[in-house]
Amino acid sequence: MASSQNVPSETGVENSVESLLRQIPSVDSLLSRAALCTLEERLGRPTLLAVTRDVLERLRTQIASGHSLTFPSDEALEEEITAMARARVEFSLLPVINASGVILHTNLGRAPLARECVERLAETATQYCNLEYNLEGGERGERDSHTDRLFAQLLGAERTLVVNNNAAAVLLALNSLAEGGEVVVSRGELIEIGGSFRIPDICAKSGAILREVGTTNRTRLADYAAAINERTRLLMRVHASNFRIVGFTEKPRLQELVELARQRSLMVLEDLGSGCVVDIAPLGLQEEPPVAPSLKAGVDVVTFSGDKLLGGPQAGILAGKREPLARIRRNPLFRALRVDKLTIAALEATIDLYLRGNLSAVPALRMIYMQKEEIAARAARLARRIAAH
Repeated sequence: MASSQNVPSETGVENSVESLLRQIPSVDSLLSRAALCTLEERLGRPTLLAVTRDVLERLRTQIASGHSLTFPSDEALEEEITAMARARVEFSLLPVINASGVILHTNLGRAPLARECVERLAETATQYCNLEYNLEGGERGERDSHTDRLFAQLLGAERTLVVNNNAAAVLLALNSLAEGGEVVVSRGELIEIGGSFRIPDICAKSGAILREVGTTNRTRLADYAAAINERTRLLMRVHASNFRIVGFTEKPRLQELVELARQRSLMVLEDLGSGCVVDIAPLGLQEEPPVAPSLKAGVDVVTFSGDKLLGGPQAGILAGKREPLARIRRNPLFRALRVDKLTIAALEATIDLYLRGNLSAVPALRMIYMQKEEIAARAARLARRIAAH
């Protein structure tokens, strides 16, 4: 005969579960607690109500499944509701310390804005502005006129347009100038950058047909010339800013590519990506060509980012000759990709710093120009502050 053991019966467990479920307080009784009333004044009733219901429903599920046979106190429930409510309303985009050694880190937000940019943003964001209004003529204007005049001074560009990022700028240029036709690109420039941005994919999405020439390490002017046919619309050069091919390499000079395009009644599109507008070669960064020399060489359209070496907000800038830029602006995609008043305001403030020669006010440039000794001193100060905690 089996010995008797003190094992709770199923009926006993069920009774225990039912008893615990009956102990769950009502939402109103919890929200009437003093601490939660104070929290409701700060966060609002809808948020606190939703969180309280979620907490109680989770408790109900745990009890019903047998995972929780002990009942939390009202104080414990109050603490859980408070913590969850605060977490729900806190900003998820937070400032961090960039100790990666990479100044323009995409995952960390790329270029920090200058203080002048922040002040300009606050001024523009909190009141009306003449975004698309010509104050002198008393009529509707164009939003790109604000940055157009500044880039003309900074780069010598006949015309400039701004869209939401450089990938959009490249896509828009290709779609506007080469849809249905061929774009000739060196195989050594079919790059991929962060986020799986690939030149062949962008070209395909634009409706243009990619025509690869040369080899990975050597592409001659004759390769471009041999590829040109009645369907060719553009000769394209892409700056490989995130890698280098060294050794047995060759590519035509930009001026040679421009001259070939003129002879064949074609245009040249150059994607410079990083948006360098000052000469930083003395710092050992010879691989980052400035924008202005490309425009001076006769490139029809140059595209680059606003939030990399330029040190401004996220944006894609198209600068170049008046006629191709006018064609690009007429493209319906331009409206879909254009930027708002805040981006324009931040770009204005950034470019103004360049025009006034105040490069040290641009955080990205200031960090690039920083000497090793200054970096070491900053690291030491940071180490002391961390150690204090």
